[in-house]
Amino acid sequence: MKAITISKFVIVVLVIFAFGCKVAGSRKEIVTSVEVIGDSHDINTFTNPLLPSGADPWAIYHKGNYYYIKSGANAITLMRTPDITDLKNAEKKIIWTAPNTGDHSKNIWAPEVHNIDGFWYVYVAADDGDNRNHRMFVLENRSADPFEGEFIVKSKLRTDPNDNWAIDGSIFRHKDKFYFIWSGWEKPKAKIETQNIYIARMSDPWTITSERVLLSTPEFDWERNWEYPDVWHPDAPVYVNEGPQALAHGSKLHIIYSASGCWTPYYALGILSMDAESDPMDLSSWKKSKEPIFQQSLENRVYGTGHNSFFKSPDGTEDWVLYHANDNPTDGCAEKRSPRAQKISWSDDDMPILGIPLPTSKQLAKPSGTNK
Repeated sequence: MKAITISKFVIVVLVIFAFGCKVAGSRKEIVTSVEVIGDSHDINTFTNPLLPSGADPWAIYHKGNYYYIKSGANAITLMRTPDITDLKNAEKKIIWTAPNTGDHSKNIWAPEVHNIDGFWYVYVAADDGDNRNHRMFVLENRSADPFEGEFIVKSKLRTDPNDNWAIDGSIFRHKDKFYFIWSGWEKPKAKIETQNIYIARMSDPWTITSERVLLSTPEFDWERNWEYPDVWHPDAPVYVNEGPQALAHGSKLHIIYSASGCWTPYYALGILSMDAESDPMDLSSWKKSKEPIFQQSLENRVYGTGHNSFFKSPDGTEDWVLYHANDNPTDGCAEKRSPRAQKISWSDDDMPILGIPLPTSKQLAKPSGTNK
């Protein structure tokens, strides 16, 4: 309380000083910058980003801790903390390192960690150094504690009979059945192809047992951005749907996915929705929104919002979106992408309301139930 009182006094003094000395810049800019300093003493709030960099963020809450997973340098690192907003101080461990050669030795992308029936599984895309050979792999650790035991390659997921290109895979359970969703190509080609969202049924966490079903292809203008001035882009148009995530709430099941090139500031989130009683394998069950549900904010200087996941607050009363974004429109797909989190809400008909990406200067209340 004392620190907060002092910080408010400092705000008043500095604002008065700004007027008296005619400091360059608008009054609004001066007050905003000082307010952030004053609020920084509040241990119940946080600001984005959660880490300086990190693309394709994924986290789950399990038995008092958040588990956040990331890839880098051909390895996978797992982080553990009771406070998702304090990732910089999280316990961390490299849980798997890719072999020097082979079909899963290079380009380790977008890992997800899941606790399924007491065992731990990681779903990750990898290749042999050639992006055309990207496929999905499953790692398994049968220890109750993912920081103990060993993660080993359980299987390579064959997502279709042609063993086609596949990335960004995610598993979910619906009515006691397992389903796998991912981003893939329609058929094998020598060059980059349009990325679509597919779904298939699984008999267990490491085996696909049905034919794939196409759920979404980039069809709307906001899904087909691939060029941006002064930013790398392929030689030919590349239209992207990727990063699918299942999200169930009330009477509905949703799949949130990312669209447009990640190298553009237009990278955004779309949504597919179905009645929870329908069949996820039936394309007619799904309704696709014609508009994005989450996208860049020019006003808040947040760009390239995408490849998200969702997590619950520690007390289970709140839903949060975890996503990556850039501070500048030309930052592209490089290391400048950073993980950010904000609370979401729900409409009366069980549709997620993500709002707009909030500025990095905004103080946010920590997830409900976070230990102070």
